[in-house]
Amino acid sequence: MNQKYVYLLALAHLSCDITSGALPAILPFFVSQYGMDYSSVAGLIFASCFLSSIVQPAFGWLADRKPQTWYMSLGVLLSGVAMGMAGLFRNYWIIFTMITLSGIGNAIFHPEAARMVNEISGNKRATALSIFSVGGNAGFAVGPMIAVASITMFSMKGTAVLCFVGFIMAIILMILVPKMKAKIAQATVSGNIAVEKSTEQEKNGENDWKAFAYLTLLIVCSSIVFAGLRSFIPLYWVDVLGFSEAAAGSALTLLFTLGVVTTFIGGLMADRFGYLKVVRMSYILLAPMIALLSQTTDAVTGYLLMVPIGFAMFSPFSSVVVLGQSYLARSIGFASGVTLGLSFSVGGLVIPLIGWFADHNGLTATMELLTMIAVLAALFSFFLPDPKRREIEDKALQPHG
Repeated sequence: MNQKYVYLLALAHLSCDITSGALPAILPFFVSQYGMDYSSVAGLIFASCFLSSIVQPAFGWLADRKPQTWYMSLGVLLSGVAMGMAGLFRNYWIIFTMITLSGIGNAIFHPEAARMVNEISGNKRATALSIFSVGGNAGFAVGPMIAVASITMFSMKGTAVLCFVGFIMAIILMILVPKMKAKIAQATVSGNIAVEKSTEQEKNGENDWKAFAYLTLLIVCSSIVFAGLRSFIPLYWVDVLGFSEAAAGSALTLLFTLGVVTTFIGGLMADRFGYLKVVRMSYILLAPMIALLSQTTDAVTGYLLMVPIGFAMFSPFSSVVVLGQSYLARSIGFASGVTLGLSFSVGGLVIPLIGWFADHNGLTATMELLTMIAVLAALFSFFLPDPKRREIEDKALQPHG
């Protein structure tokens, strides 16, 4: 595993996902300062996701056919600049458009970045992807802090700080990624076993679409839960637990800070105990923890529940990506686009419906609804085959001698 470049891509992932992390923390300010209701702010989550759900798998498919490393710079730049401009306007549909463009930038970045991580991960795929994922989760953790601090200091125009984050990281990637690409090419020419093995696996592997379909169903359910918690935890902290809009962002910061740690731990556990064990254990834990949160009116209990919820949400993340790449061994870019893309985007497509549900039934009932969807994710995890067992069976069926 080339640690230096894995950490660079993790830093880029952090910069890209700061914008996604900032959005939920901005939503309570849209409610208090612009008078938006739950359905309207849920529509902004939808804006960040509805086109990216299509764009991300499409760019994954393009990455498989002809890799273009400049996609990463473009994605980080568009994601940061567009989200930074969202606070400069009061018109709802202009804000909607800016957030949509930011979501597209986020979608452009992920498939190519995940494909690059796979190339430089060697035999530690889950560990490398967990480090990469830690960068994204760190972005989700830092994003609310940056958003709340900037808006508190400069009002809604403070979101422009995000423009600088995207611009600086895009420049860094434009300078360093060509060097990374040359290093990978040099390693391949000099006979680097890990790189050759990764390339051979992509050329000679097989695609198990049935297994990938079950994995996609799991991702859809978990994404709805993720998007729901990300969108409504700050609102839950304000309307049920009685916190201020600024303080409500602290719950997300705690959740995603825990995500930084548990994503890395989850990757180490997956390399040691297996991807499926980590995935199943995590989703079995998630549903009852959200159920407890839905009945919580005490702030201390709410904060304490962020610990098991954070572990259950983030520890299986790298395992899901590796499983997707294993099931679609000939289409790693597409698999990365779907697993990374749907994990953060498809849930946003359903958020307007959940926002409507929250307006009519309240936030407690909304958390109960998310609990039921988490149960479905846990059930789908038991339909996933073990990729190692499938490789052994395939070899056994091959003719000998």
